Amino acid sequence: MSKIISIHSFRGGTGKSNVTANLAAQAAKAGKRVAIVDSDIQSPGIHVLFGLDENSMQKTLNDYLHGDCAITDAAYPVGREAAAKSGVAQLADKNLWLVPSSIKTSEISRVLRDGYDVNILNKGLKTLRRDLQLDYLFIDTHPGLNEETLLSIAMSDTMVIILRPDQQDFQGTAVTLDVARSLDVPNIRLLVNKALSKYDPGQIQNAVETQFSEKVVAVLPLSEDMVELASSDLFSLRFPDHDWSKEIIRAAGLILD
Repeated sequence: MSKIISIHSFRGGTGKSNVTANLAAQAAKAGKRVAIVDSDIQSPGIHVLFGLDENSMQKTLNDYLHGDCAITDAAYPVGREAAAKSGVAQLADKNLWLVPSSIKTSEISRVLRDGYDVNILNKGLKTLRRDLQLDYLFIDTHPGLNEETLLSIAMSDTMVIILRPDQQDFQGTAVTLDVARSLDVPNIRLLVNKALSKYDPGQIQNAVETQFSEKVVAVLPLSEDMVELASSDLFSLRFPDHDWSKEIIRAAGLILD
């Protein structure tokens, strides 16, 4: 049976989509059948990391939620475009699908105005797991806590909460943990991102684990190299020997174990 892994943060700007894309890519590279659903419908963006643009996304999660297509029609095998960047291109012979949300202003406005039935999303996730014979389904959630995020959390086998070493993130993480525990999520993991190089990663890990009583799977450094790439490729595939990549690879091993 496939496992659902939701990647969440209480606040925006934590690097959630980058982490989600790279974790999923590492799973696919290891030979697993993997799909990602961008359920951050209000502010989608993970498709950029895989080189998909508005013109290539004929169907999206929005179309499925509005009843205009099957969810599998919005699942794009990534890494198979001739112009794919060197990192993404390494997935050409792997089984990794992305279900993007629409970047069109009208579609985003429609969701903000009308919302959608989360039960339809639930049904679509089950369909993806069955029809694509997935090993792992990653959900890139909307920051904060709303109805669709709560559904994703409740369905998850593993929930990864991303936080920065920042007091606002710490407070939000405490709230998110309370919700996840109340929903009986089987596995909860923490991942610290954008840690300053002057601080010892081991000390950061120990401090976070002590405060929240949950396992920290990685402490990712704040990297100018990552910022310079500007979400134009999958960093851990393009630069596998970089400290950031080594940490995300280690995290993938712990999360997917």
